[in-house]
Amino acid sequence: MSHRPRSGLAAVSTALLAMSRHLEVRDVLKTIVVSARELLDAEYAALGVPDDHGGFAQFVVDGVSDEQWKAIGPLPRQHGILAAMLHEEKAERLADVRKDPRFEGWPSAHPDMSDFLGLPVRDGDETIAALFLANKRCPKPDGGCGFTEEDEELLSILAQHAAIALTNARLYERSRELTIAEERSRLAHELHDAVSQKLFSLRLTAQAAAALVDRDPDRAKGELQQVAALAAEAADELRAAVVELRPAALDEDGLVNTLRTQIQVLDRAHSARVTFDTRGMRALPAAQEEALLRVAQEALHNALRHSGGDRVEVTLARRGQGAVLGITDNGTGFEPRAVRRAGRHLGLVSMRDRASGVGGRLRVISAPGQGTTIEMEVPGG
Repeated sequence: MSHRPRSGLAAVSTALLAMSRHLEVRDVLKTIVVSARELLDAEYAALGVPDDHGGFAQFVVDGVSDEQWKAIGPLPRQHGILAAMLHEEKAERLADVRKDPRFEGWPSAHPDMSDFLGLPVRDGDETIAALFLANKRCPKPDGGCGFTEEDEELLSILAQHAAIALTNARLYERSRELTIAEERSRLAHELHDAVSQKLFSLRLTAQAAAALVDRDPDRAKGELQQVAALAAEAADELRAAVVELRPAALDEDGLVNTLRTQIQVLDRAHSARVTFDTRGMRALPAAQEEALLRVAQEALHNALRHSGGDRVEVTLARRGQGAVLGITDNGTGFEPRAVRRAGRHLGLVSMRDRASGVGGRLRVISAPGQGTTIEMEVPGG
């Protein structure tokens, strides 16, 4: 009995879950490309996001080693069959791409490819990317290679994941440019609405995909119902994630620069004075920097929205091989022993969970009329 239905559903589920957990578009696109190659049993897969200058802003590949990719050279231009996929509204299946009149060759280090399946990724009437697969693996020694109509339909499901990823990323990039909290809140609503609608459509598509599976249909349909459940969970996770949109990318700017940028924005957007001081910091593991940033965001939100103070001081300093973060306001404060009520209101439970999740600890220092300090310490990596 073939295991194609299980592996196919797992690939769809993996792409969907990745979509719900990441805001960084390249991570999501890589998951989509890997899933497409595995799902369709292809040697090579790629996804290209066009720019406005005849090239590709991003071109993600799978099946090509880093050494091969470097030897191939610069990102491809929009020409030949690649350009055709950006201007067509439907998929294209070719028995041998090299014999197509639109084929214009490839660099000497490029792997040899024959059978080809390409599909535009569309958001409404706009083509925002294209998926490419090549060299279908032969299941039998007597041949029978080449992409099928079923492959084309399955790839169209994954193309919807790509549309979700790119819509998400575009809105996320816009959010990084906003300078006031009200605009960020409006964008979060837009992101939630856009992605939720697409995820709902994807749930329907996943249910309809049962019609593509002709082997062990009862089991396949049961697993497809699980895919629909995962889609619902992904929507819930995205709903929570948009509340915490970051103003800058940690992997690009680092924790110190990311915090400094956000604090400068908050200082301009609020009447309270918000300052930042850092000493002796070094790079920390990504999970620790993420946790420190999210706790800082939550504590800053509390201080600016609820404390009533006119001054908020943020400090970030090296402590041993780790770091300690402090957020202090001169507001009304509260009684820490009333932690159950205050914890819910101020998100202290979430902050403690983030700290403990990376091996750190959170301290809350406050008293009525004496302001509040949130301190988070994380160990070295």
